[in-house]
Amino acid sequence: MPFLIAPVLTAGTLAGRPQPTLSTGDGLLIRPWRAGDAPAVYEVFQDPLMHQWHARTADSEAEAGGWIGDWHQAWEEEREAQCAVVDARSDSLLGRVALREIRLDDGGAEVAYWTVPAARGRGVAARATTALARWALDEIGFHRLELLHAVRNEASCRVATRTGFALEGTKRSAVLHADGWHDMHLHARVRGD
Repeated sequence: MPFLIAPVLTAGTLAGRPQPTLSTGDGLLIRPWRAGDAPAVYEVFQDPLMHQWHARTADSEAEAGGWIGDWHQAWEEEREAQCAVVDARSDSLLGRVALREIRLDDGGAEVAYWTVPAARGRGVAARATTALARWALDEIGFHRLELLHAVRNEASCRVATRTGFALEGTKRSAVLHADGWHDMHLHARVRGD
């Protein structure tokens, strides 16, 4: 059955190029994950705060290394764009920013992020999210980016607001975490915001 509209983004839009390295212009780089990042990823997933807002944990550096392999495969399959956020001078890991749930036909994706404990409160997530959203919307041509966070995660809400993601509503009892079902705020940015 033919569609009445053309896809917003076509297959190959992402996988047809190497995953980029982006600069925030203020000391951060957003780059593809490397195998050598596995120890740092494992370490951050030992943090109790990560367990509060994320459903996954890492049991070993090898498991974290497997995630990195999966993230590279997800880029090739145009399902996700998972990126390390690092200090531009030292290359030390400060966090992660990602496009998840990529839907090329609709030109949509979900933005996600986390930061290592030492980087929290320094604007790392907001700066990385701004750079990734600019790249996705202005350079690649995505139409809509959504951002979900637990309603009780006030720090994530501040990041969403600071980066121009308008609050659109609350998804009740939407995501299961270790402590039960969480209501989630839905924020979004569309091209031209």
